[in-house]
Amino acid sequence: MAAAARVDPKTLFTPEEWAPLAARSSWKGLALIAHAWLVIFAAGAMAVVWPLTLPLAWIIIGGRQLGLAILMHDAAHGALHKSLKVNDFAGEYLTGGGLVRYRTYHLGHHRFAQQAEDPDLGLSAPFPITALSLRRKVVRDLTGQTAFKLRFGDLVARLRARKPGQPLLPILAEEIRRKRRWLLGGVIITAVGAPFGAWWAWPVLWVLPQFTWFQLITRMRNIAEHACIAKDEPDPMRHARTTKASLVERMMIAPYYVNYHCEHHMFMHVPCYNLPRAHRMLDRKGVTKGMLVEPGGYLKVMAMAAGKPASASVTV
Repeated sequence: MAAAARVDPKTLFTPEEWAPLAARSSWKGLALIAHAWLVIFAAGAMAVVWPLTLPLAWIIIGGRQLGLAILMHDAAHGALHKSLKVNDFAGEYLTGGGLVRYRTYHLGHHRFAQQAEDPDLGLSAPFPITALSLRRKVVRDLTGQTAFKLRFGDLVARLRARKPGQPLLPILAEEIRRKRRWLLGGVIITAVGAPFGAWWAWPVLWVLPQFTWFQLITRMRNIAEHACIAKDEPDPMRHARTTKASLVERMMIAPYYVNYHCEHHMFMHVPCYNLPRAHRMLDRKGVTKGMLVEPGGYLKVMAMAAGKPASASVTV
């Protein structure tokens, strides 16, 4: 297996330039986690007080759910805190969990980015697709079909494979064990909200955004990062795409600097909050001219991903 080519920071930055970019903060990552949760709670409170704002709350909460996943991703690179113990604790227990499992998988993606062994290649390889196919994916995302398949597809498969007379309880018990942290969060939120008449808070203000808007913008993020990039791309500055994002896009679609994905692949241990600075420095040096950068924002990337002619399509 040939690993993907890498960029040596020493060829682009002086030691004085590189040191602050690579430095991990003892508070910035934790502050971003706190920010994500405060925004989620504020949006939830807004919806409780003014129910007409529920659609806006779903978008805001779904965006910060993605934000927590992005911060867990930073923890997978050891970039969330200067102490690895604090980094791993925060990544596992303050962002939604799954850090240990995700780290092994994700570092494989970086090692083999856009190569045949890349575990994420299947997410980007089908693109471009037709506009009709993309619309179908969007509908499945916004109606919860995609999330249900990802979260409960394995349970459905095990139930269908159950032989006559095979006990059902062990299958359900195993599923509860796998989902215990997610379900425990639901129990806690319900218990806290019930005395105030907000017993519905967990399904309406957490699960619903998680199964709809979060799923859509996760797809948009995946498309923006690696879609329409050649398999076996040899240039390490073109393994991933940076997408210039407007303020609204950063608030609703691309939180916590996730849009600087080319820089992230070039320097995967640089904390997310230092990526904008890295981009500006590379731009001043003229390096961004050779990088994969989309200045038109996420809608432009989605249009590109849906650019396959219908006459040449296969229904997806």
